[in-house]
Amino acid sequence: MALRFRGAGSLDLAADAVGPWDGPPCLLLHGGGQTRHAWGETTRALGDAGFLALTLDQRGHGESDWASDADYSPDAYVADLRAVLEQIGRPTALVGASLGGLASLLAAGEPPGAPCSALVLVDITPRLDPAGRERIGRFMSSNRDGFASLEDAADAVAAYLPHRPRPADVSGLARNLRLEEDGRYHWHWDPAFVTSNWPPRKYQQPERYERAAAAVDVPILLVRGARSEIVSEEAARAFLQAAPSAEYVDVADAAHMVAGDRNDAFTTAVVEFLRRRVLRD
Repeated sequence: MALRFRGAGSLDLAADAVGPWDGPPCLLLHGGGQTRHAWGETTRALGDAGFLALTLDQRGHGESDWASDADYSPDAYVADLRAVLEQIGRPTALVGASLGGLASLLAAGEPPGAPCSALVLVDITPRLDPAGRERIGRFMSSNRDGFASLEDAADAVAAYLPHRPRPADVSGLARNLRLEEDGRYHWHWDPAFVTSNWPPRKYQQPERYERAAAAVDVPILLVRGARSEIVSEEAARAFLQAAPSAEYVDVADAAHMVAGDRNDAFTTAVVEFLRRRVLRD
């Protein structure tokens, strides 16, 4: 079911809901450049497990509003998240990938602590590999003139993610692209999201994120792609030192986009954790 939330500054944010309305809510926040459709079968599995699974297009992405002032800073995403949680009105499990994970970590760990029941960080830690971050930035900054077809966009994705088989049917990519008046397909995000954040100095605040991690007082799960280009094993260990009560899962054959690379293993890990730590009563 489609929903709308109000973010900070009255931005209109698109969302979908799966599962029972009276179930414990779980909010899934995608990474930069993605949309609420990035989670594969995870939301359905959460709904089947009894959760109200909510997926959100963050500001500047998908069908949500673009920020008129091009504010795509970490604090802007945290403000949106706090506004959405207030509208949900119940303690909510947060599942955040990359950008969504950073916003979730700050919302849960910085005062006033957001009303959350658990925190799942998907291939994101306070300390990121600079080379991997640069590679992601180069991809997001490329093809600014768009693509002539979905096939061309699929070729670009396949070149960027050589470990992932190129799908024969590329129609699913349409959810991540918008067809503009020039007749070309453009990525479904505000170009200012990249230009205002590159190089991403606003996101290079490891000490801030580590302080937030140490202050989180709900169960935490870190899910890392074993082939991640931005979260090394050393970075994962450093996070676990900052948040020693956190649990940790390494997903084999997955890179940074864990939910897309190995949705089966990712879904199993997240659903098992949330069932055990949120539905334990």
